[in-house]
Amino acid sequence: MKKDNTLIESRTETVIGIDLGDKQSHVCVLGAEGNCVEAGTVVTTPSGFRGRFERIDTCRIAIEAGGQSAWVDELLTEMGHEVIVANPRRLRMIYENDLKSDEVDAEQLARVARLDPSLLYGIEHRKHSTRVDLGKARSRDMLVGTRTTLINHVRGQMKSFGMKLGTRGAAYFHEWAREQVPEELKVALEPILDLLGDVDKQIKVIDTELERLAAEVHPVTQVLRQVDRVGLHTALRFELTVEDPFRIKKSQNVAAYFGLVIKRKQSGVRDPEMHITGAGDGDMRRLLVQCAQQLLSAKGKESDLRTWGLNLASRGAKTAKKKAVIATARKLAVLLHVLYRNLLGVAGQVYKPLKSETGHAPGKVVGA
Repeated sequence: MKKDNTLIESRTETVIGIDLGDKQSHVCVLGAEGNCVEAGTVVTTPSGFRGRFERIDTCRIAIEAGGQSAWVDELLTEMGHEVIVANPRRLRMIYENDLKSDEVDAEQLARVARLDPSLLYGIEHRKHSTRVDLGKARSRDMLVGTRTTLINHVRGQMKSFGMKLGTRGAAYFHEWAREQVPEELKVALEPILDLLGDVDKQIKVIDTELERLAAEVHPVTQVLRQVDRVGLHTALRFELTVEDPFRIKKSQNVAAYFGLVIKRKQSGVRDPEMHITGAGDGDMRRLLVQCAQQLLSAKGKESDLRTWGLNLASRGAKTAKKKAVIATARKLAVLLHVLYRNLLGVAGQVYKPLKSETGHAPGKVVGA
């Protein structure tokens, strides 16, 4: 098998597999007869990919979903190639291969794409503008997580010296904690408190931007926020993550999209109880679970969804409450998808939380 970095020659019925790497990506080119006619590498940069693939005849190219697959997909599609972005969770033949290597992975992608592209369970990347806005929401999550880590560090240090800090809002923690830090710990903790102040400022800046996006660019969030305990960040993340509600044909399937459905490994008489799959966007799943927890709390407003969840939680088993939260999050995801889809499909639709108000089952929307 010849390996070099020369330009791929124009061929008909060519299928290419690319194993994306941080610095360089491995390429395998299959000819019309299915034999590997060329293997090599390409620098993983836009200019590197343009130089390698822009001047060849359009062909089918298979890549694996990952950190760099979005821009590669966008670039190769712009050149006119048929790009298949493989779902890595469904490619056991690659990640469980005993002889796994970048070269082998590229060839495997090419061969499966040539044999039957549906076996790659191709995914569709979000639009460029959506990825930009989603990046802002994710940056906020990173800042909030950093603030939590810093606050926990300060609390831990104080606790080790026999001092405990009360409960206050995270946004003001650095201000009132500074007054309680003893002289002997100031050198250790004041830099952390200063950093907390800077992080809080940046959170406020990005919160302002997200509020602008929700009001001016993503007005559908106002509809999703009709549901109790669904705030701006959950509504915005849901819209950006789903992007096009019509690509999920049935609203019931959105729970699987966020990994909230139960795994199953039934065999013969055995049908063990399993955890949720955990597939999809973990941050969105976390937000849905948090909303479900708040919905079922004492502060939750009366709704058919809340009543359904509380009835499930009261069934007595030790894990009943946890299961009820997951089940409520699952139902909440379906409800948000119904609202999103119906908003785009039918004008003037509103959400009514109680069946008595609509005569319909929970989660239905009716004409305003």
